[in-house]
Amino acid sequence: MTDYAREIERWDTWEITCMGHSDKNPFVDYQIGGTFKSEHECKTVDGFYDGDGKYIVRFMPSFEERYEFTIKGSFSEEVYEGSFDVKAPTGNNHGPVRVANTYHFAYEDGTPHYSIGTTCYVWELQGEELQRQTIETLKHSAFNKIRFCIFPKHYDYNLNEPLSYPYEGTPCDSSKLTKENFHLFNGKAEGNRWDFKRFNPEHFRNIEKCIKELRELSIEADIIVMHPYDRWGFSLMSREEDELYWNYVIARFSSYRNVWWSLANEYDLMPQKTIGDWENYARIICEKDKYGRLRSIHNCRPFYDYTRPWITHCSIQRQDVYKTAELVTEWRERYKKPIVIDEIAYEGNIQHGWGNISGKELVRRFWEASLRGGYVGHGETYMSPDDILWWSHGGVLHGESPDRLKFLYRILSETPGYGLMPLQQGWDEVCAVPESADGMAQEVKSYYLYYYGFNRPSFREFYYDDSSEFEIEVIDTWDMKIERKGIFKGRFRIELPGKEYMAIRAKKCL
Repeated sequence: MTDYAREIERWDTWEITCMGHSDKNPFVDYQIGGTFKSEHECKTVDGFYDGDGKYIVRFMPSFEERYEFTIKGSFSEEVYEGSFDVKAPTGNNHGPVRVANTYHFAYEDGTPHYSIGTTCYVWELQGEELQRQTIETLKHSAFNKIRFCIFPKHYDYNLNEPLSYPYEGTPCDSSKLTKENFHLFNGKAEGNRWDFKRFNPEHFRNIEKCIKELRELSIEADIIVMHPYDRWGFSLMSREEDELYWNYVIARFSSYRNVWWSLANEYDLMPQKTIGDWENYARIICEKDKYGRLRSIHNCRPFYDYTRPWITHCSIQRQDVYKTAELVTEWRERYKKPIVIDEIAYEGNIQHGWGNISGKELVRRFWEASLRGGYVGHGETYMSPDDILWWSHGGVLHGESPDRLKFLYRILSETPGYGLMPLQQGWDEVCAVPESADGMAQEVKSYYLYYYGFNRPSFREFYYDDSSEFEIEVIDTWDMKIERKGIFKGRFRIELPGKEYMAIRAKKCL
């Protein structure tokens, strides 16, 4: 009998490896699947071929009880059966992240998830040393979600060959590739020789290793399945080849509790894919991902139709050079889903406007969007002699924003409930209160958070009612300081230092 774990934690990944046929093309000519039954659930999932005659089936149990399984398929004449026990989760295992209270996120055990994301497009396709460096950096950051690609990426500051390729074959000769002519290669390079019906398992094993390392750090892996920045031809595959790819990716990755699906980065820059294609990929996810992982699709210019029922949250790129966080309130009302601005511009100094805002401006956008009830993603694009930029390669961070985002995460984590909602108060401030179940603000709430951004008031006046007492704190969001001002009621005035990026928190004394 093939070896497998007899005991596993709830929401962890159980797997079994079986030997099977390796003649023909095992990626398309043979299938393997597993059915898992317990008192409270029954799921049938696809397995996949992992090379060297090995077939793997993975499963994530959702209940603490005994499971029985049956593994079968054309890969072998043998049928495998057995059982395993699921015990209580330990440590930081809170289960997969779900949508909570319409606009926010929580782990399956009810623990709130305040998303502070970052982007490192192909960090897992760099050398081992750089991967280690990235993990070490993430370990000491506030980032609890990271966006990255399965396919390698071809763009400015990212012209090197990846650690591995997803298919058997050879890439085009990139020896003539330079910073000046790289755009000529985008999706058009001749000389690629790939067999799009034979995957390179080593490529996917490395990504799985990275997903598991992120899981140990309680970081969500927001996987970008397709993108347009390509000189290898992966963005130009046929619909049949795309479907084979989608099925393989889902079979390999969906059982990891920290996986999110991003159908594409900048889907609208892939004219060879139609809306019908994207809807077809979404259908495959909904059918084959038995765990209902979070799903979205990311734009460059026009939004995808985020009202589509398969989309769990909005994954948005900035809509204006200056203004995007300010639109969160409008988008919440329009889509009635969590608003995640995965690209609001990056802290850095490269030539592109999307990659040269200051750390102060990035942090301001985070606060503005957060108090409007949304979530923002970080990125860093500082020029480097070796062209190693966090936004693409990972490595180390050089900017001023990460520590301030850790401070913001602390403030968000102290919010009652699952997240914030905007409350219309003064025209020159952003006011937030805890999101109520009905999305409506009560007359007097018990928690208020005010943000003044680039305004510099020297004082603010408040009035809630005549009897309620509030503890007032002044928060310096840039210097990361909290000053307790005392207990107040009725009409009162709070002195401020007359500097930018200040906030006030008011907590009702109960």
